[in-house]
Amino acid sequence: MRGADKLMEPVEGVPLLRRQARVALATGAPVIVTLPPDRPARNAALAGLDLVTVPVPDAAQGLSASIRAGVRAAGARPVLVLLADLPEITTADLSLLLARHAADPGLILRATAADGTPGHPVLFPAWALADLAALTGDSGARDLLQTCGDRTGWVALPARHAVTDLDTPEDWVAWRRATGCE
Repeated sequence: MRGADKLMEPVEGVPLLRRQARVALATGAPVIVTLPPDRPARNAALAGLDLVTVPVPDAAQGLSASIRAGVRAAGARPVLVLLADLPEITTADLSLLLARHAADPGLILRATAADGTPGHPVLFPAWALADLAALTGDSGARDLLQTCGDRTGWVALPARHAVTDLDTPEDWVAWRRATGCE
């Protein structure tokens, strides 16, 4: 993003991070947001929302640091890992994953695009929490997902909700042009 913070990009009139938090809160599930300490604008974007923020002082270690912090804060509850930079995720998408978890509580549930392309979010059941708490590096839970393929369920979300990830200013311009979303 050439120095810009993509989580502060406006979507539906608010910073993307705030939009994602609202989407998650609308499910009725508890929401935990992990934040690096050097991004005060992110904390400000979440002001007034009924959620828990957890500082991640070791955020430079990569995505795994955020996952570990979130898992610690969640306690023994299953964890739905929602990357904040997926601007097409909806409350209905998250609710679908939560409902599927209620029906199949022993499976890791991974969202896919409508065409089956694996994406995010991913819901991890209680048995996977120790593995999440031990993650290292910036690959997130990729290795865990690969080794637990036989214990993974796939949940198709509409269109490209699970895979739309905008990493450059050009990506944002193209997405806004295609969707009309500001």
